[in-house]
Amino acid sequence: MNISLLQKYNKPGPRYTSYPPATFFHDGVSAENYKTMVVQSNLQQPENISLYLHVPFCKQLCHFCGCNTSCFPGNALIEQYMEAMAMEISSVSELLDTSRPLTQIHWGGGTPNSIDLKHVEKIMNTLLRTFNPAPKAEIAMECNPAYLNPEHIDQLASMGFNRLSLGIQDFNEEVLKLVNRKPSLYPVEKLISHMKSSGMEGVNMDLIYGLPGQTPASFKETIRKAIDVSPDRIVTFSYAHVPWVKSAQKVLEDIGLPKVEDKLAMFETAYNLLTENGYIAIGMDHYAKPGDELTIAMKNKKLHRNFQGYCTRETTGQVYGFGATSISQLQGGYYQNIKDTTKYIDSINQTGFAIERGYELTPEDTIRRTVINEIMCNGFLDFNDIAGDFGITTKELKTIVGYNKEKLKPYLEDGLLEIGKDHIRLKENGFLVVRNIAMEFDPLLSQSTNGQFSKTV
Repeated sequence: MNISLLQKYNKPGPRYTSYPPATFFHDGVSAENYKTMVVQSNLQQPENISLYLHVPFCKQLCHFCGCNTSCFPGNALIEQYMEAMAMEISSVSELLDTSRPLTQIHWGGGTPNSIDLKHVEKIMNTLLRTFNPAPKAEIAMECNPAYLNPEHIDQLASMGFNRLSLGIQDFNEEVLKLVNRKPSLYPVEKLISHMKSSGMEGVNMDLIYGLPGQTPASFKETIRKAIDVSPDRIVTFSYAHVPWVKSAQKVLEDIGLPKVEDKLAMFETAYNLLTENGYIAIGMDHYAKPGDELTIAMKNKKLHRNFQGYCTRETTGQVYGFGATSISQLQGGYYQNIKDTTKYIDSINQTGFAIERGYELTPEDTIRRTVINEIMCNGFLDFNDIAGDFGITTKELKTIVGYNKEKLKPYLEDGLLEIGKDHIRLKENGFLVVRNIAMEFDPLLSQSTNGQFSKTV
């Protein structure tokens, strides 16, 4: 890996967890639009159902956080919130063909494991009773290890959870203090060992590079510890400094963020250490063991991606989101709930729905979404195959995505990809700047401003 090459391509750009990115969402999309699209989604692909549940509460707010969350409001509001979420599930499920296979449930936040797990259990019982879980459904939760003990793991396993993501962020406690995050309550290796003995099929570990107090040397130690603990997947997120979105992040500027070259060196260190120790690089920030389903899916060019991260075609479903700020990711568009917790509860109590904004896709958007997903997930693009899937000519497809071979020339010269007559293939190093490459197939990007995005590396 070449640091100067990473620096060359390190510029603002979308993460492409959706296409178009969420910066294109607008308030001209209503709950009525959402209800219509939910009904239509029953006859669209993918057939599978994926559920996302958002818990916008944390016991302590981290300075780096870009999520929609708030400090613990008290048990009364939490109970009202969870009751509203149950009501929303009921409203949406009435419009859904619940015989469709449920292949993914994902709890995010906030900190889902910071609330009393009795609330989670009540919702899980409703979901498993209402929907039709597939035999290999992935049921996952993002957990802060500061509030996780072996008893909690047993409780979650008994509810059906089979994958947990531990938000370690960094093993260096001095770094955690600087960003106002508590360290793990129990030794991480003990937690992971207990997850596996409890029947958990997958253990993820999330790390962040680019935080105050981190150096290439200190982050190297964090990566080494992560490798020693040996989770199935490790994610190394680039800290996204977006104080224009989350003003609380400004405090990190006062503490002092690492220099750009140091942040890139952390990225390089993580990539080298993980790939040298048996992990396979997945997309732009995930690493998985050789036998992991993500690794196998990428090898077979069947990797997919949604707001919850990388997933396989087997678990991919249209995503129905519940809770404040959650986003439903359907074949025909994106629908985001009200962000304010109290307003979300009021809206659900009054109407059963809480849509605040969204974006409905045009036929051209749908084609571009497919192209960008193939680049982001599988690093391979066959123009003829995709054109055939949509019943258009290859020339029409190239026009829709604004394809121009000249735009890819820098990546070709830097050895990041190869170009055939009607296909593009990323080389291994190409995934390190995959967001940049995807941007070259996005004609809508010129309608947005660079200041709205974090940097690509």
